[in-house]
Amino acid sequence: MIFHNRKIKPKSIRECRTYISRVTIKSEITRKTLHLTGLLIPVSYIYMGKELTLLFIAISIVVFFMIEPYRISKNTTTMIIEGIRPLFNEETFKVISRGFEMVDKKIREITRREEETCIGAHLYFAIAAMINVLFFPAELAMATITVATISDALAAIIGKALGKHRFKNSKSLEGSTAFFVSALIIFYFFIPFNYAILGALVGTAVEFFNVPPNDNFSNQLAMSFFIYMAMLL
Repeated sequence: MIFHNRKIKPKSIRECRTYISRVTIKSEITRKTLHLTGLLIPVSYIYMGKELTLLFIAISIVVFFMIEPYRISKNTTTMIIEGIRPLFNEETFKVISRGFEMVDKKIREITRREEETCIGAHLYFAIAAMINVLFFPAELAMATITVATISDALAAIIGKALGKHRFKNSKSLEGSTAFFVSALIIFYFFIPFNYAILGALVGTAVEFFNVPPNDNFSNQLAMSFFIYMAMLL
């Protein structure tokens, strides 16, 4: 049988790119929806105080560290499924195994490439939040954690969905603008406007340059540090 090479029509290429873009945006929205659970920290700070909030973050960090090896390992789901097989009858086991496989698939879909071999953004975020709550004033800590949660999510989603003006690092003007504007609005409710502008600029810069080790860690602390230093002057 002879096979002839066929050129892919431009329409097919466009459809393929559109499909990939939609999948990427959907994954990013799912990821950032989970990221919004970071708002539990400022809410906890408001209603439960500093000490209980630190305890809540510390427990989260411990749990995250415990599950990280399993998240990174690609054989985790198979090992868990095989381990629980003797505990259930065949029908129940099939339902449970499908559930594990579905959860594992969703986790893989929202995991970024760099997180496949190192700790995830949630751990960086939690560690930074603990430092933030521990060392900075309450209003400032709550403000920067809220910005790091909401503005980061908006920048990523708008950048993926509407980003037309791209930079060499793949960041977009639209995404950075979304971060700055949303950060400025959030800061305005917590701190004076001049410090709000400073915080929004610092946060946008850290998010844009993806400052190591991870912007989920660097962003919070950079904003808190520079605003706090400005307040002391």
